[in-house]
Amino acid sequence: MSTSRVLSWSVTASGGYETAWVEDGDGVLRARGRAVGTTPEPYWVSYELDTADGFVTRRLRVTVEGAARTRSLDLRHDGRGGWTADGERLPGFGDALDCDLGLCPLTNAMPVRRHGLHRQPGERRLLMAWVSVPALTVRPSWQTYTYLGPGRTGTRVRFASGTFRSDLEFDADGYVVDYPGLATRLT
Repeated sequence: MSTSRVLSWSVTASGGYETAWVEDGDGVLRARGRAVGTTPEPYWVSYELDTADGFVTRRLRVTVEGAARTRSLDLRHDGRGGWTADGERLPGFGDALDCDLGLCPLTNAMPVRRHGLHRQPGERRLLMAWVSVPALTVRPSWQTYTYLGPGRTGTRVRFASGTFRSDLEFDADGYVVDYPGLATRLT
């Protein structure tokens, strides 16, 4: 059974906003999103995200429009450990199942939902194909998600990558409600 929803966040890290039109069900997520940011420069982002079973990324298409130029990225995962960016093979991503679009709270949902960390104790260290915004460069990023327990409006999950740590709050469906220092869901 598929569910459709619209999620919007105030994205403090970019000085902007994001809205995503999301369809999910049976371990698959599809989304179209738009964001506007003012930091480090004014830009618009448009993206389309498709996952396969288990919320494993299959494709992320992103376009960033700025005053000086427009950039785009077509990031694909073949389901067997191979990743490409605009048709070029990306080495060093073999264990990655997910993309992580920078400044986008939606992409934190995939690993949390796959492992049920919004519902039950656990910890997962995962390799991500991290995409910077607005530059659209792709690099490997090790990230750890740890269930912390109930929060104000949902479940708290600690996100850690390198020396960065933040305690995110997810709703009952596994979508970010609050990401301190990055974004807060609008109601």
